[in-house]
Amino acid sequence: MPSRLRVLYGVLGVAASLGAGVFLGRHLQSRIPPAAGAPAAGCPDAYVVDRFQQIWYDAKAPWNNNRWMGIQAAQNPMDAWVIQEIIFDTRPDFIVECGAFHGGSAAAWATFLKEANPSGRVISIDIEDRMQKARELPVVKERVEFLVGSSTAPEIVGRVKERVGEKRAMVILDSLHTEEHVRRELELYSPLVRVGDYLIVQDTNVNGHPVQPGFGPGPQEAVQAFLASTDAFAPDRSRERLVLTFSPNGYLRRVK
Repeated sequence: MPSRLRVLYGVLGVAASLGAGVFLGRHLQSRIPPAAGAPAAGCPDAYVVDRFQQIWYDAKAPWNNNRWMGIQAAQNPMDAWVIQEIIFDTRPDFIVECGAFHGGSAAAWATFLKEANPSGRVISIDIEDRMQKARELPVVKERVEFLVGSSTAPEIVGRVKERVGEKRAMVILDSLHTEEHVRRELELYSPLVRVGDYLIVQDTNVNGHPVQPGFGPGPQEAVQAFLASTDAFAPDRSRERLVLTFSPNGYLRRVK
């Protein structure tokens, strides 16, 4: 094939791709639902968002292998960004995290909290002690206390409540994702959260919301039961504005 023809076909191919992209973008924008309380103006079609999340979640590599300061964190970067914003908006004295994993997320929260509230501390809980590498980080040595045990065990809950005392706390639930366990965590840790502060329930996307439809009742069902039992908390849907969240309806703000 003459070189001029190859160039022409190449240009036509690029133009076709760009045209298809513009058409798809306009098509999605035309289907934006104008429902009140939508997470963001200009949010793409819900089906597209859900399908993308299913593919992205099942691949695992885009989120499960994420690291903070070299420590595995297994956090959705969109949600981690939003949590950073909440930390600076509310400047809590304590962040209580149920589900430490390897300690990467606790190190991230501590890094943000160091700037938002220089006297702030992180308490991170897990039934397994996999946080040895995280303990080597200066920010973890300075600001993070790891507790090994079940987040619902009386001795663990007692130690957390003793440490927090009358100070302001933000709570993040990311441990065992069964409905029963999360409901118990909500009962035990919600009293630590003051008006205007947040209790964040992660992985409310499982059991078909929209990922892992066969998971069984989990965090989302626990949140719905919790909200039905109290008017002290309400989901802050504005915290879902980045669209791709693993915590739909999970950013619970204390309102009374």
